[in-house]
Amino acid sequence: MTTSTFTVSGMTCGHCVSSVREEVSGIPGVTTVEVDLPTGLLTVTADVPVDSEAVSRAVKEAGYAMTGSS
Repeated sequence: MTTSTFTVSGMTCGHCVSSVREEVSGIPGVTTVEVDLPTGLLTVTADVPVDSEAVSRAVKEAGYAMTGSS
């Protein structure tokens, strides 16, 4: 299991959180997605290391932007 954290900008409500969670959950290998609305923190747990570009594309698909990762 690997855990990666990212920062997402533009989210303002629970629907935003749900949209990001749904898109990122669709990435192969992802097992858990946690989104903290106040901080924009996105935590992704997966069976294998997740490509940050795949996460960025999923976040963009949801209508938001990824501003950082760690």
